Amino acid sequence: MRARILVAVVCVPLLFVLLYFLPPVATALLVAALCAVGAYEMLRTVGAGSLGRLVAYTAAAAALIPLGVLFLPEILVLRAVLILLMCFIFAEGVAAAIRERAFPVLYLFAAVFAGVVIPVLLSSLVKLRQMENGRLYVLVPFIVAFITDGGAYFVGIAFGKRHIFPHVSPKKSLEGCVGGIATVIAASALYGVILKYAAGLHPDFFALCLYGLLGGVATELGDLAFSLIKREFGVKDYGNLLPGHGGILDRFDSMIFAAPVLYLLAALWPAF
Repeated sequence: MRARILVAVVCVPLLFVLLYFLPPVATALLVAALCAVGAYEMLRTVGAGSLGRLVAYTAAAAALIPLGVLFLPEILVLRAVLILLMCFIFAEGVAAAIRERAFPVLYLFAAVFAGVVIPVLLSSLVKLRQMENGRLYVLVPFIVAFITDGGAYFVGIAFGKRHIFPHVSPKKSLEGCVGGIATVIAASALYGVILKYAAGLHPDFFALCLYGLLGGVATELGDLAFSLIKREFGVKDYGNLLPGHGGILDRFDSMIFAAPVLYLLAALWPAF
């Protein structure tokens, strides 16, 4: 717990400075780094971590997508990266078959998932930062994901009795899930209060509460989805880069679902 708190104390202010004060390219670089490391963690989880070229292709694709969407239409970036990655990874699979070496097809699908799907979803953070009032919007997925996780954790410890996902995430309880949603709705409203009185803005509080509700649900679903993958392959954590938190995917798994949901909400129903 001490390591977990220490990492949060150090990283949260750095994230705030990077996301709020620095230009959008800083957000794109951050997301690119997260995606590249996450791609390696995912391939290592499925057993393909030792395949150097496959890991390199996947990590490069994962980093290119958030950087690309900063300057080009997202659909063009997605198609270009997907085509290139598919060519490279299937060439690796065919070459392995010619040499009669084991190369499970699972690795190919894992590479596409880690190198394209996850980065496309996380690139919603870059798109949020590019919006009008983007420095305010880009903070919302982090607030939603971190507060939902924290609220669910502490409420679950204090009141959790009904463990409804025993084969996916044994420690998660119904009380913790509900507590996480309630906590993040309150935190979203508080974010609006801070902006109103500290920055003189007039946020739409109903929209912010909706962000908290739907973003919180997406956060918990993302956490369960990536826990399901870990259970399938019998690992506790995706990595150990962040002491007390695990790897990048352990810390940002919920963001992968929450960020695109919140980007869609912000585009359809602006709060600022």
